[in-house]
Amino acid sequence: MHKISLISGLVVLGITLAWHSPVGAQGAAASAHATLRDAQGKTLGEATLRESPAGVLLKVDLTGVPAGTHAFHIHAVGRCDPPDFMSAGGHFNPAMAKHGLMAAGGPHAGDMPNVYVAADGKLSFEVLDTNVTLASGPKSLFDADGSAVVLHAMGDDYATDPAGNAGGRMACGVIMR
Repeated sequence: MHKISLISGLVVLGITLAWHSPVGAQGAAASAHATLRDAQGKTLGEATLRESPAGVLLKVDLTGVPAGTHAFHIHAVGRCDPPDFMSAGGHFNPAMAKHGLMAAGGPHAGDMPNVYVAADGKLSFEVLDTNVTLASGPKSLFDADGSAVVLHAMGDDYATDPAGNAGGRMACGVIMR
């Protein structure tokens, strides 16, 4: 009888975890996307976002990007009004942390590692952001005003508050379901 109770408990636990996990009953992970455009409205490429047990996996593929090191962040507002994309607000930061992957008291939930673009202008990378979710809750990218992904003109110094001296915003994409 004790073994049956244990097995029943594990089955109930498994059903509960499946129901409440980002991977729904059909087995497909929650996902989203963003089309990144430059200040002139030209489409540079896409970012796809997939929920995982460890956070949100972002896969980004862009072309026509200036060579060099660039910051790539998730911003707090789902708006990308050209030409400066300031409508996207600051970095996504529901915990009110300090900016920077190397800063004491940091990072913002939207802080991610710098990316490097080769001379051909193509950028392709994947990064896991463990501080955000596509599900509901305080870390959700789908809060009342949405979220956006932004490519900056320069690299992030990983410390300077509020934005890491990453320079202007050169491309932006609203995160959509």
